[in-house]
Amino acid sequence: NMNKFLEKLGPLSGSEASRLPRDPVGMRQQLQEELEEVRARLQPYMAEAHELVGWNLEGLRQQLKPYTMDLMQQVALRVQELQEKLRVVGEDTKAQLLGGVGEARALLQELQSSVVHHTGRFKELFHPYAESLVSGIGRHVQELHRSVAPHAPASPARLSRCVQVLSRKLTLKAKALHAGIQQNLDQLREELSRAFAGTGAEQEAGLDPQMLSEEVRQRLQAFRQDTYLQIAAFTRAIDQETEEVQQQLAPPPPGHSAFAPEFGQMDSDKALSKLQA
Repeated sequence: NMNKFLEKLGPLSGSEASRLPRDPVGMRQQLQEELEEVRARLQPYMAEAHELVGWNLEGLRQQLKPYTMDLMQQVALRVQELQEKLRVVGEDTKAQLLGGVGEARALLQELQSSVVHHTGRFKELFHPYAESLVSGIGRHVQELHRSVAPHAPASPARLSRCVQVLSRKLTLKAKALHAGIQQNLDQLREELSRAFAGTGAEQEAGLDPQMLSEEVRQRLQAFRQDTYLQIAAFTRAIDQETEEVQQQLAPPPPGHSAFAPEFGQMDSDKALSKLQA
């Protein structure tokens, strides 16, 4: 069909390029009609290609989902572990807290040391999961590039640029998520350390172990909730960034200049070049 269409443009090239049609307005109108027919025939193929691109981007989202699920599971597991390690309500600990000042101070110092130790261990155990997310983004985005390349209506250069931008944005967001969780852990450690610090007057008056245990529980739950929100925000960012890429790689809408260029006073060679494009 395209070859037949270009045959009709033969007079625009070669020695006849200088001959101007007697009815340039009519000729432009005819060319617009021919291009509209070409656009209509190409539209189903471009729509199918766009659908395949969207399907591959959805695949990327599904591939990255297990990483964020692992992060949430690790947060829940480590918070539960911290809560068990820092449990202060029990017959032995209650007796110590309600006993002499020396015993109460020794127990609280022990709990402070436990906070530092276990939050540090949390960081160490969590780090590989965050690193896995960053490396997984790079690997899966490259897989996306290879799978989308045969279907994307965009040029290879534009596709490569879009994929590189997507990879860079997601990697930066993943690193920011990791840094945010580390900051939350530092804040949790400081808050729990303060909770177990206690002043001399408070220790002499006797601490309420039930209240202390409840404060620890609340701080841990607040940490888990804040961290969950950060991971959920990262998941939404994946959806948003992939949706933007899908829009950038979408075929031009009907009536776009790529389908129906306005020739105006364009010379013959440029007109032919644009029609071929």
